Amino acid sequence: MAPAVLARVVGHVIHELDVVVLGGGAAGLFCARVAGLNGRSVAVLEHQARAGNKILISGGGRCNFTNLDATSANYVTHGSPHFTKSALARYTPADFLRLVEQHGIAWHERKHRQLFCDQSSRQILSLLESECAEAGVQIRTQCRILSVERSHPADVRPWEIATSLGTFRASSVVVACGGLSFPKLGATPFGYGIARQFGLRVIDPRPGLVPLTWKPTESALFADLSGVSIECETQAGPDTPQFREAVLFTHRGLSGPAILQVSSHRTPEEPIHVNLLPGIDIPAWLTDRQRLTQTPRQALRTLWPDRLAQAWCSRGIPDRPLAQLSRKDLEELARQLGSWTIQPAGDEGYPKAEVTIGGVDTAELSSKTLESRKVPGLFFVGEVVDVTGWLGGFNFQWAWASGHAAGSAA
Repeated sequence: MAPAVLARVVGHVIHELDVVVLGGGAAGLFCARVAGLNGRSVAVLEHQARAGNKILISGGGRCNFTNLDATSANYVTHGSPHFTKSALARYTPADFLRLVEQHGIAWHERKHRQLFCDQSSRQILSLLESECAEAGVQIRTQCRILSVERSHPADVRPWEIATSLGTFRASSVVVACGGLSFPKLGATPFGYGIARQFGLRVIDPRPGLVPLTWKPTESALFADLSGVSIECETQAGPDTPQFREAVLFTHRGLSGPAILQVSSHRTPEEPIHVNLLPGIDIPAWLTDRQRLTQTPRQALRTLWPDRLAQAWCSRGIPDRPLAQLSRKDLEELARQLGSWTIQPAGDEGYPKAEVTIGGVDTAELSSKTLESRKVPGLFFVGEVVDVTGWLGGFNFQWAWASGHAAGSAA
């Protein structure tokens, strides 16, 4: 149903709707589509020139649109680890995959159950735009939001959103403004401001799924290794998940899937621990190399590029045959290979971060509907909420699941 124009006063248009969605990203568009299919009149307000910019660059341009193994265990939140269960159970990866197939989008599965478009991320955005059009949703781009106010809750449409395109009055408002990652694509803290305006707690945001940077001492040793990649196992702390993926050396620090994953599980002050030889019995491997009269560097170059072996061993690893090392030296070498402890200087920040850690505290929201517990009719979905998925399609699945939950209730 298209929104009705109530009045036009000196060029100022007032629109009445059931639902106004603030933000035209993945979660906002999907939420609007669900609400529209439920017979609600809906408008999406997007401040950029087009909706879905972040969708277009996702997955290297092919959009890692879900992960078949998505469960609540794949999400980081400062609140209850069970918060995501309800939404994820009611809209599953299989549900979104059916929608993808209904639109004739060819897809393929990569490792760790990640699903990608065969052709282009544009196909997922087109799917969302088509679904919104079919549901009667209006998408208003280049719409600058000036204020969000709420009148008496007994009013039929208590929400009033003043914008550069007129005033929108609605029964419900869904905040889907995203986080702070990719500021060049228009990311802003607007959604957090709305939460605070209405008394909701916001967990301080920080970059997530982000490359880490060296301290000066490590930079001097490893900066020249830019482009070198090896498989490692990373972990932030003893109670956090382990990730076995590629680690990529860069000019400024470490990147690659294993580093991006672990970055979301550490606090800024915490070190990370890297098993440089995952799947190998390191003491037994060193014993075998002793018989070959190899030095540590010679042994490691059988597994790594020589320049990595040289740089890593230059950190004080004895430069003599393994057979000549004391048992204490061998034990220390095995320990360092199995758990190289790195204290990063920091991270590459929001321009390189895939997502934002933190956001609207989940304790403030219903896990079933994503509606504010304090303010009826105010919903938060997607990345603006303090729910961050692992790398590999989990954040898109949260966008679909949270959007579905709010769109069904708004």
